[in-house]
Amino acid sequence: MSAPPLFGAGDPSADCIADSAGGLTFDLDAPGLPDTTGDWSAALVLRRRGSEEETEEVRLPLAPDGNGRLRAVLPSTVALPEGRWDVYAASADAEPRRLVPGLADLRSLVDRRPGPSTSPLAVRIPYATKHGNLSLRSWLRGPHAEAGDLLLSPTGLTGHGRLYRVQDPAAWLSGAVVEARLRRDPSVVRTAPVTAAEGAATDGTDGQDFSFTLRWAELAGEWHGGLDVWDLWLRTADGTGSARMARLLDDIADKKQIFTYPAKDVDAAYAPAQAGPYYTADNDLAIRVDERPPAAR
Repeated sequence: MSAPPLFGAGDPSADCIADSAGGLTFDLDAPGLPDTTGDWSAALVLRRRGSEEETEEVRLPLAPDGNGRLRAVLPSTVALPEGRWDVYAASADAEPRRLVPGLADLRSLVDRRPGPSTSPLAVRIPYATKHGNLSLRSWLRGPHAEAGDLLLSPTGLTGHGRLYRVQDPAAWLSGAVVEARLRRDPSVVRTAPVTAAEGAATDGTDGQDFSFTLRWAELAGEWHGGLDVWDLWLRTADGTGSARMARLLDDIADKKQIFTYPAKDVDAAYAPAQAGPYYTADNDLAIRVDERPPAAR
């Protein structure tokens, strides 16, 4: 009699545990796991979505954990290029099968504060797709400007952030600016000076915290109808270093629908407009300027 399928009849499920360094542990149910493993060939397979070239794939060995389950580990030191990675389980020569999400312990990702380092910051957040499958959202940033509180006023946006993955954050931020780049014409740029947090050298922040204020009127001056999007970057005074502003250090894979902000009315020269911040599909921080709805005029 042949052994039952390694992962059972249905799609196998995986529990995920995240650590504060950016690593992930996957625990899979394996109802057909034999008592003696012999020549073990099971693997967790990550496939990057949307690649037009040869499929980009990362294979992690799956090993029995002694409790009837299989375990694979994705350490933070394993480079996983930015993007969305679909998760599969493979056994011997069988076609890899999609995993479905089990329990997710992502507590270590909430309010994550990475330690000092100049290596790229690895962020991986597991999530369920709209079809109920398990996928990962991966970022690899260095340097990284983590967006914090955003305060909207009738005249502009005041933002707070924290800089990671540079040798000397205080020196990097000295004279730095936040740069708004117009997406339809990247040569059009508006800047706002950065203010380092007071007492940064003595309160344990190591000079990493900063704030800035961008005025709506400066962005709306380039608006001539339709939708304008301004991408926000943190740039050094001499222009040799830059970091995309984004919100990555938590357990939310897609922030666009979660962190929403009201648009503020702007009296643009072209027509009545409105402006406000939002997070893109990649969790990067941007500002949109658009026509004010007639009912709001």
